[in-house]
Amino acid sequence: MDANTFAALGEPSRLQMVGLLRERPRSVGDLAEALSIRQPQVSKHLRVLREAGIVEAEPVARRRIYHLRAEPFEQISVWVHTFEQQWEARLNALDTFLHATGEPNRDRRARP
Repeated sequence: MDANTFAALGEPSRLQMVGLLRERPRSVGDLAEALSIRQPQVSKHLRVLREAGIVEAEPVARRRIYHLRAEPFEQISVWVHTFEQQWEARLNALDTFLHATGEPNRDRRARP
């Protein structure tokens, strides 16, 4: 897991750009219009995302069309999954303990 990925995604405008690029590839102008920020600012943010390996640009006529790369998001998914496995093991151990001690099983949805 590359910490640069999280650092790049940690800025709100860049995170919004990733959300827009998730929908479809876009040009700098498209992103600037959607986010209501100036094109130089968008270019600056895209440079950070590109250096972190999150986006790639493809030249189309006189424009550059940006799209997301799958690899960083696959790495994030694998990393998050390790936490899911750890929490599931802990909850299973708690369930086993509660059954062993006779604690009644409570349904959280039934609480007010």
